Amino acid sequence: MDSADTAKLKKRKINAAIYFMNMHAVETMVKAEDLGKTVETSAGQLTILKGINLEIKKSESVAIVGESGSGKSTLLGLLAGLDTPSRGVIFLDGNEITALDEEERARVRGESVGFVFQSFQLLASLTAVENVMLPAELKGETGAGKQAHALLKRVGLENRAHHYPRQLSGGEQQRVAIARAFASSARILFADEPTGNLDTKTGGVIIELLFELNKEFGTTLVLVTHDTNLATRCDRAIHIDSGMLIAAENTDSGYSAPAVEGN
Repeated sequence: MDSADTAKLKKRKINAAIYFMNMHAVETMVKAEDLGKTVETSAGQLTILKGINLEIKKSESVAIVGESGSGKSTLLGLLAGLDTPSRGVIFLDGNEITALDEEERARVRGESVGFVFQSFQLLASLTAVENVMLPAELKGETGAGKQAHALLKRVGLENRAHHYPRQLSGGEQQRVAIARAFASSARILFADEPTGNLDTKTGGVIIELLFELNKEFGTTLVLVTHDTNLATRCDRAIHIDSGMLIAAENTDSGYSAPAVEGN
């Protein structure tokens, strides 16, 4: 091997080392190890999730998909610290939330997490702008009103700022909910069926808005959905069946649910 070939080989090795260093340097936002959830019912124990292992990186978008009753919403609630597992460990933004009590988990959620729910979860007694202001006000941040008005303008509702939820359509309420989620300065956004209560056209608008804002703010996005169009917009899709993770795949060429043997 001559000196030129040796130099090329050395360069390739250096580039490979840099690649792997950068790959491992990417910050992990969510990690679950051997996660399980079992509940007591009148008929005995019911296992909802078992043996879930996953890792989600900073700024990644991940769809959790599966049939109704597969356990995907339960998984989302566990990853977000809204519920506790029967077994396993969860890390959320560097915090081992399975080792924390409810008060400490609430602190982590308040500091790091934003939520978008299928049923919007707006406070009926507050106007649109007051709903969006709420996360910043709870944190004691200044400029909550200015930020809320800017976000409502960004989602196309600047003229509806002082309307109450009952005066808004479903699509408008979800836009307010999205603005509120990003107003929290969250590092990770959890969305549970964000288009589930909307018609196809309105749902399409919400999808575009959600991903535009997610890109602008650089947040990590984890969502549960039945919507194939929404799943294909994510970097990865995690498929849950009967409480088990059966596939996790990139969606560069479009996501399609894998066949499950025996089903």
